Amino acid sequence: MDFLKLIGQPIVVFGVANRKSVAWHVGRLLTAAGADVLYVVRSEERRRQLAELLSPAPMFVCDVEHDDQIAAVRDQIAAVRPRVFGVLHSIAFADYEGGPKPFHETARKEFLRAVDISCFSLIAISNAFKDLLDPDGAVVTVSISTTRMASENYGYMGPIKAALDSSLAFLAKSFSRFSRVRFNAVAPGLLKTSASAGIPGYVDSYLYAEQVIPRKKAVETEEAAAVAAFLLSPRASGINAQQVVVDAGMSINYFDRDVVNRAMKE
Repeated sequence: MDFLKLIGQPIVVFGVANRKSVAWHVGRLLTAAGADVLYVVRSEERRRQLAELLSPAPMFVCDVEHDDQIAAVRDQIAAVRPRVFGVLHSIAFADYEGGPKPFHETARKEFLRAVDISCFSLIAISNAFKDLLDPDGAVVTVSISTTRMASENYGYMGPIKAALDSSLAFLAKSFSRFSRVRFNAVAPGLLKTSASAGIPGYVDSYLYAEQVIPRKKAVETEEAAAVAAFLLSPRASGINAQQVVVDAGMSINYFDRDVVNRAMKE
């Protein structure tokens, strides 16, 4: 049964780093749904590393910090797929090597590079692929469950994800002048990925999230990936310029009685 109506639909997936990546889980679900998945990875080295994992799907290379590479990968994909139904943007970068800093001490260079890779790349990719995208297609990015909580260890990536979220509305509006392409984000709570492992103090935050989530179990990467796959499908045709939160109910349970009692006893 083709519930998602994706059989044979070409979908370009940006951002697989390894089998823990959100992008890999999305790609796997799309493939299971019959979609024609094409992967774009950051470097030739990564393509070699992922050759076995992603085989036999086509793989391309693009470092989104370079406009010429975005244009080149668009042309390479156009040569084999003259139309694509969707694009998944699962790309983010922040330099946490110096450890967490007070937000007001954020360095200009670090902030601007993170904006370029994590946010502007969505705009650049969308613009490059606009003539390839099916008029009823979809672009989905990966955000976070909230950008209004000042998580000190996440630091400047909070405002950058807020900019990513805001970009959805502006992309949806500008594309509406010539197409019906939808722009949405899956916005998961804390996930166990390789990228998150590089955030200082993330493990403690993850364990805390498990305390606050009503089911006492963190969000699985595949749960977020399933929502992304749905948003990429024609079944989500009525959803545009939205962030779909996948936090297993954490946001309604910050004042859980047991968590509050334990905090007050410390």
